[in-house]
Amino acid sequence: MKRIGITTTVPIEILLAAGYQPVDLNNIFITDPNPERLVSIAERAGFPLNCCSWIKGIYGACLEHKIDTVLCVTTGDCSNTIMLMEVFRLKKLKVIPFAYPDQPDRQKMQDALEALAKTLNTSLEAANRVRTELEPCRRLALKLDELTWKEGLVSGGENHLWLVAASDFNQDYRRYQKELGELIDQCRQRPPYPPDWLRIAYIGVPSVYGQDLYKYLEDNSARVVFNETQRQFAMPRPGDSLAEQYSNYTYPYSIYDRLKDITAELKRRRVDGVIHYVQAFCHRGIGDIIFREALKLPILTLEGNDDFFLSQHLKTRVEAFIDMLQRSRRQTKIAEEV
Repeated sequence: MKRIGITTTVPIEILLAAGYQPVDLNNIFITDPNPERLVSIAERAGFPLNCCSWIKGIYGACLEHKIDTVLCVTTGDCSNTIMLMEVFRLKKLKVIPFAYPDQPDRQKMQDALEALAKTLNTSLEAANRVRTELEPCRRLALKLDELTWKEGLVSGGENHLWLVAASDFNQDYRRYQKELGELIDQCRQRPPYPPDWLRIAYIGVPSVYGQDLYKYLEDNSARVVFNETQRQFAMPRPGDSLAEQYSNYTYPYSIYDRLKDITAELKRRRVDGVIHYVQAFCHRGIGDIIFREALKLPILTLEGNDDFFLSQHLKTRVEAFIDMLQRSRRQTKIAEEV
């Protein structure tokens, strides 16, 4: 299958039906042994220092892996993607734009899907057959998520890795299904995490820190039981059609659509505190104002750019946040006993 780069989660059912293998450029960037090198490729090409490192990493990954066709999301993701698309065109890459509707409307989504299918010389009927093939992968991803928050058998880092990979299923959905099924079987044999550990929600885009943040939280007796955006990549509300599935996918739409999902999951997963990650130079960081007003839990906001690891300063902030949550929990317990 011919590879096609994608700049975020897109209706990959259509791409697969058209004979393309989707490659999430974000994932191959951040899992590269030296992601700084990919950023430097973009900076040498002229990308400014105050441009998001994800955009620069996507550019570097695309050139490094010799991907000559890219599906760029122009509405519903990053506004910088529009200019990235123009630079790809300058470099003689084939660029296919895709725009999510401005609101989660099934008819508008249906129109967008039909237009994409036509552009790629396939049909929604073929894409729906692929959707059926992908259902076991998505079910397994959501089962892993359940084993994370409900049974305490899966780490927040594992949860992140496998859910974020649902954007392209690690470029091979059959292998993804097999390997995830095997991991779930292994997880069922594990002892659960201690019930007194703090339960943390992670909201916002996936961070540049990779596994570093999740591991550091667990080193301090706290663990992530909710990865907001990553879970959305697994399509937790698939509906009865592609149009409904991608209308229920919250990430491209209003922050208030995301809030409905986040608020419900915080309660269901018995979350103690929230970590909101924002990427430097990203417009989504402004949403922190709304989250702090709307969410009735303590929030720690972390901003990252191109450091790819937790600095000592960030570790201190995480430690202080955990300490505050632990003291609050002890005080609540004492008050209940009185």
